[in-house]
Order: sequence, then structure tokens, then C-alpha cells
Amino acid sequence: MKKLLNDPQDAVKETLEGFGAAHADLVTVHLDPAYVVRAGEPRAGKVGLVSGGGSGHEPLHAGFVGLGMLDAAVPGAVFTSPTPDQIAPAFEAADSGAGVLAIVKNYTGDVLNFETAVELAEIDDRQVATVVVNDDVAVEDSLYTAGRRGVAGTVAVEKIAGAAAERGDDLAAVTAVAQRVIDNVRTMGVALTACTVPHVGKPSFDLTDDEIEIGIGIHGEPGRHKVPMASADEITDQLVAPVVEDLGLASGEEVLLLVNGMGGTPSSELYVVYRRARALLSERGVVVARSLVGNYVTSLEMQGASVTVLRLDPELTELWDAPVHTAALRW
Repeated sequence: MKKLLNDPQDAVKETLEGFGAAHADLVTVHLDPAYVVRAGEPRAGKVGLVSGGGSGHEPLHAGFVGLGMLDAAVPGAVFTSPTPDQIAPAFEAADSGAGVLAIVKNYTGDVLNFETAVELAEIDDRQVATVVVNDDVAVEDSLYTAGRRGVAGTVAVEKIAGAAAERGDDLAAVTAVAQRVIDNVRTMGVALTACTVPHVGKPSFDLTDDEIEIGIGIHGEPGRHKVPMASADEITDQLVAPVVEDLGLASGEEVLLLVNGMGGTPSSELYVVYRRARALLSERGVVVARSLVGNYVTSLEMQGASVTVLRLDPELTELWDAPVHTAALRW
């Protein structure tokens, strides 16, 4: 294993130290317990947005703390849920009096620990609503969750809900728009190689040189099935088809198309995937109105990609286009 690390047990702490120093104009990093908040005081009357999960998926979630997205992010150990005693102070830091929305990816540890933190917040008379992201069409049940996993569609949920909060929507309205995104976003991924968790020191699963894993999760958990290595277009076909089928997209509908890298795939290859995915949608009469290509929800150094499609309507498009200024996303 070759990684730019010191002691693997200190990887998350040292990552947070570097992230906080690099983006001190945007965020404040707390280390004990570990959570990241927007720099400065929360805006009075604005709904706070908090998300989190295991580290190793950078820039998710800390990279999306800032104007137009999250107010706080809670990083656990690598591929491990943050604990309630991390999440609870993040709720407090994000709460300006209008309540807090917790955006939780559907993994058992994340769901249980956020639930516990919500119960602690309610004891303190804090109002916290929760949505659970479950956009992965690859599996119904995995090693980490009951039901579908939350993967790259989380970016769209955080961006659009963040814009709704920024414009002054109340907690019920922000929660409703977040749920609308969840109901209309689907993702499918592929791994060309496994990733290596630093403190484990070996690949999380086995792939031969001529195999790929279709339907991979973001923790290195296996997907639907192993298949022979194929061309980029053939692989993309296997990603797009189940997403479109699950969404039930009709000709004339507008979508956001996100091609996300898993951490070890160069942009040049992601654009090859995007090219094919967009062509497949166009063949069905689906209009790609907005696009995003890059590494946003990763799995350490895994080579691979995922395709996310979000059905848009005029309000969701307006909220996607709204200003955002974070370490990883800005316009």
C-alpha cells in the first residue's frame, strides 16, 4: 500500500487540519469531537443543513459546507459513521432558531447515529427534521444498509435543499424540496479497481485484471455482479439503462446529468462516460438541461464512476442554478 499518510490512525484528523487551514475563509474545523461548520455565525432565521458520514468520500461532505449548501458536516472515521456526540454539536452550531434539516445517506450506521443525535437535540428543544438519501439503483440490500444506498445523488440533495434554505424557506419547505430531489434522483456505479482503507492495508474486494464490478457502493462493497472489462460505451450503457428505467423518464423531460468519479479516475475518462450517457438520454428524447462532471462522492482511490440522473422541474432547476460557494462546488 502506497499512500501519502503518516500514521493511518491519524488520517482523518490530519485531513481535517489541512482542510481547515486551506479553507479558513469558508469553514471552521472542530477536532474533538470532529465536525466542520461554516465560518462565522449562522444567519439568523435561516434553516440549518447538516450532513455527514464516513470519511474517504471527499469532497463529500465537508467540501460542501458553505454558502448555498451545508451549514455543517460531520466526518466519521474512514467508511465509518460519525457518532452521535459528533452530530449533536453540529446540529447546535447550525441552528439559528429556524430548525435544522439532517441529510442522511441510507447506511445503517448513519441512520441509527443520526436518529440518536436527533433525539438528543429534541431533549434540548431543538427542532430537527431528517431526510434519507437512497438513490442507488444497484441493490435493494447491501452489507451496509437495509434498502437502497445513498450515493452521488446526495450532492443534488444538498445543493438544492441548501439553495431553498438560503432563500429563506422554512424547515417544512426545505424538507419537502429535499425529499422531492430524493424521489427523482437515481444513480448506478462501476468499479474498475478496489480501494484500500488505510488502517486495513489491503484492497476491499478482489477484481482480476479483466474484471469490473457493476453496481458498486461507495464503501468498496460489492455490486450487482462482476463482468468482463469492456469499452467505455458498453460500460456506460449498463449504468444508464437501470437508472432511466427506474426513473421512468419520458421523452421531453429535462434532467440533470452527473457523472461522478470514484477517486482514481481522470477527468478525461469521466467525460468519455458523460458523452455516451448524454447520447443515450438524447436518444430517448430526454433533455439534459444541466450537467456536472468530476469527483464529488469518491471511494478513496477507487477507479470507477457513477452516473446520476435527476428529473428536473422549473423550481429544482432554479435552485440548482442558485449561487453556491464551497470548497468543492461554486458558481
